[in-house]
Amino acid sequence: MKLKSQSFRLFTVIVLTALLSACALGPPEGIASVRGFDLNRYGGVWFEIARLDHRFERGMSDVSATYRAQDDGSIEVVNRGFDPAKGGWREAIGNAHFIGDPSHGSLKVSFFGPFYGGYHIVALDPDYRWSLVLGPDRSYAWILARDKTLAPAVRAQIEQKAAAAGIDTAALIWVPHTRHDPGHGKS
Repeated sequence: MKLKSQSFRLFTVIVLTALLSACALGPPEGIASVRGFDLNRYGGVWFEIARLDHRFERGMSDVSATYRAQDDGSIEVVNRGFDPAKGGWREAIGNAHFIGDPSHGSLKVSFFGPFYGGYHIVALDPDYRWSLVLGPDRSYAWILARDKTLAPAVRAQIEQKAAAAGIDTAALIWVPHTRHDPGHGKS
């Protein structure tokens, strides 16, 4: 009887984990990812211009993300940033997969084994110079750009798009980029 009970608990944990992972993959209600997405154009280095606060990036500056298509169809994601509290650079390497059609900017990304979260590109510059990314809900938002700064008019345009998507733009943290990252291009 004890073995059945343990097996049932394990089964329950697996099912709940799968359900929670599935719930965290889609975009926020009423939001659609971009169409006509081209991973080859999106690949490479992006600088984090702004983000909503989360413990995994709290206090970090000089944050970047590098996306590389892999032979198996997945995407390697390398996030780097400077952690002033620790006095050094931190790096997290994950992988991503498209959720459905690869021409839609919706991915599931994992930095922690089998646990995936939604990553949805909801606005994208036609020349792939900036993007607005949301997670599975409106508490996750990032503004990324190919350059470390944005022109004021472009920044205002992206902020308007974020506000229209229901993001609290007053809560955005504007990320400073003042250091040279010696680890760029590694991995």
